[in-house]
Amino acid sequence: MSFLDEIDDEVRNAGLDRAVALADTPPIFDWLVTTFSFQGISDRVARDYINKHGAASWFAIEAGERNAPSCPKLRSYWHFEGCRYDKTSFTCAEPDHIDACPLPRPHLRNGRLNAMAYSLFYFVRDLADGDLVGWIDRQLESAKGATRAELESARQEAVIGPLRNVYGVSDKILMMTLSTLLIGAREQRPIWYETGKAMLAVDTLVHAFLVRSGILQDCGIPHTYGACYGPGGCAEIIRTVADRIDARTLNPVFPKRFPRFVQNSIWRLCSQSGLNLCNGNRIDDRRACQIGYCHLYRRCSRTPLKSQEIVI
Repeated sequence: MSFLDEIDDEVRNAGLDRAVALADTPPIFDWLVTTFSFQGISDRVARDYINKHGAASWFAIEAGERNAPSCPKLRSYWHFEGCRYDKTSFTCAEPDHIDACPLPRPHLRNGRLNAMAYSLFYFVRDLADGDLVGWIDRQLESAKGATRAELESARQEAVIGPLRNVYGVSDKILMMTLSTLLIGAREQRPIWYETGKAMLAVDTLVHAFLVRSGILQDCGIPHTYGACYGPGGCAEIIRTVADRIDARTLNPVFPKRFPRFVQNSIWRLCSQSGLNLCNGNRIDDRRACQIGYCHLYRRCSRTPLKSQEIVI
């Protein structure tokens, strides 16, 4: 029930509330690239690495740009495509320039994160004119839809769609990260809140829960993980469930309809950092779940994942 409080704490600790109010891009950029670096590995390992080695930052990348790097890939967002920097082999698409290249200098966990940071920097500088807050405002205001569902979808796509072309970020990490930013700005920008509270981050835990419980088979269209945002997919099921739950009965400060909270609640049931119940560490996926004390046990179909071709 503390979901909004946790978001507000993160927003305040990162200075995002002040950055949004002042349209100050660097703190937002720094938070985004740090948050994006948590993908593909446990939060603890990612956090420990950042604490030891630091993260990429707007001002550091901008300082490197002022020195006019010789690499033709570092001219603009459009030139950057195909950089192919690899940290382990210290190679890239322009090997004649790599020794003087500033891109490898942030000591990040892998080369993909270095490339992601630069790709996002060029996106914000070249496509958003250095004003990320203003760009989000314009994107959301330009979205149109005849129904609530169409408007929600159009607003999400207006922001997520262009950012999807930033190197190294997935829909899941974009949805998860941007929903926090947009929800956290709700006092200043209601349209951000309306968009953020409807964003869903469907990861493997959420997808597997919907399969194990039988909900996907009964209410949606069976699919492999990765197709969760299509018609009849996991995201559509969660939005339908959210339509039937008045979240204000759980916490009066919540909005009545809160899809992001519903998705996050499923994730917390499954995650090791949450209730740690419905996941592959606790359940032998060759057999039906045997966690009898789970509140959902009698209502769950307890479908073994490895008997389902839809989970790959």
